[in-house]
Amino acid sequence: MSSIVAVAGGSRGLGRAIVEAILADNKHHVFILSRQTSEEGENEIGARFLQVDYSDIDNIKTLLEYHKIDTVISALSAKAIGLYEMNLAVASEKSNVTTRYIPSIWGIKYPARQVVVSPLPFGPPKAAVMDFLKTTDLEYSAWYTGFFIDYYVSPPLKSHLDDWTVFIDIANRTAALPGSGDVPVAMSYTMDVAKFVAGSLSLSKWEGETLIYNDKLTMNQYVQAVEEVRGEKIQLTYDSLDLLKSGKITELPSHPPMYEFVPKDVIQSFLSAFGILFETGEFDLREGYHVQDGLPSLKLQSFRDLLTQGQGEI
Repeated sequence: MSSIVAVAGGSRGLGRAIVEAILADNKHHVFILSRQTSEEGENEIGARFLQVDYSDIDNIKTLLEYHKIDTVISALSAKAIGLYEMNLAVASEKSNVTTRYIPSIWGIKYPARQVVVSPLPFGPPKAAVMDFLKTTDLEYSAWYTGFFIDYYVSPPLKSHLDDWTVFIDIANRTAALPGSGDVPVAMSYTMDVAKFVAGSLSLSKWEGETLIYNDKLTMNQYVQAVEEVRGEKIQLTYDSLDLLKSGKITELPSHPPMYEFVPKDVIQSFLSAFGILFETGEFDLREGYHVQDGLPSLKLQSFRDLLTQGQGEI
């Protein structure tokens, strides 16, 4: 059972959702590990920021011990994973007070097949951290969440993830699905994931791998659910595996505005890699411990339920 928790990357994204859920659960003390302190962020979120130098393992270790942090949850960004995740894990192992660790996996198991992983730079670092954790005395659990439903229901539903249009452009009633669209894809809603992470802190034992997802449908079925809930027909096309392997996808109407922040070729390469993962079944999460079995009082909302809830808030 955990007592004092630190969330790396807890000021934004899934990390912030986890911090908020721990605060709402009101059973554990939680800090946010950050490279910079922020009084504004502390006031907004309600948790104290601890400034950390992720490049210095001894600095991290000292910080963990000084604040008696027994549990570290990593929700570092994809870029930070390659730079800092291993140092955080090593420092947690060296710490005299830290006993539990959740690595920043939050997706699928790595490494997947090399042809799939190569465009995604965070795959190898995640695999390396998992290999390291297996050699330690830390009680760890890698959470496999599949893809995030947030990209299809937020806004209007609450989420701290950045807005991305991924394969289904609901606002413009258009979709370009990877491959056949007939392969199951597990998806989870970050606000629900966060509640289960908070709940798991009270469990006496963790499994090495934890599965959680709100729904698992084929992409064709996800489109069908959107059409039925919204009462609108989606203009549907499919991108072949050959196209995806070339690093390309069909551009959707919501993509060009994103190019102001992320170059088109980067978006194309990134999403085509996920398209390959979808079509080759990497997101069809199957075997493993489902956290719902350990926390039966907590509930997960289906994709259709979340869409319907979102419709009511428009």
